[in-house]
Amino acid sequence: MLDLALNNTGEYIKIKSIAERQEISEKYLEQIVSSLKHAGFLKSVRGSRGGYKLSKSLDQYTVGMILRLTEGSLAPVASLDEEEQTFSKGEDYITLEIWKQLDEAIKGVVDRITLADLVDWHMEKATNEYYI
Repeated sequence: MLDLALNNTGEYIKIKSIAERQEISEKYLEQIVSSLKHAGFLKSVRGSRGGYKLSKSLDQYTVGMILRLTEGSLAPVASLDEEEQTFSKGEDYITLEIWKQLDEAIKGVVDRITLADLVDWHMEKATNEYYI
């Protein structure tokens, strides 16, 4: 998603180009892009001028949205995802509060940072690099 955002010219971007820049296999990237497309995060066009591009503005994507779609739950322990948490009053119950706080901290970060923020950070870093 960041690669698409950084290389956005308004044209569709080919999987091959993304795979080369990110140094990952096209086959693996196709799996990721497929789930992003089905979720409405990307638009695609087939053919020689085809490829992918973002379907929304950069500020409409959060890192949390993207991670949940591509990676699944971000909960540090599986029990936080369960509908009914079944903890005994022993050690598991006591440590649950730690896991809940960690989960909220993770969500607080990834749900606040947008793709626009990542692009801004990248551009800021690129302009601060000096070469002699």
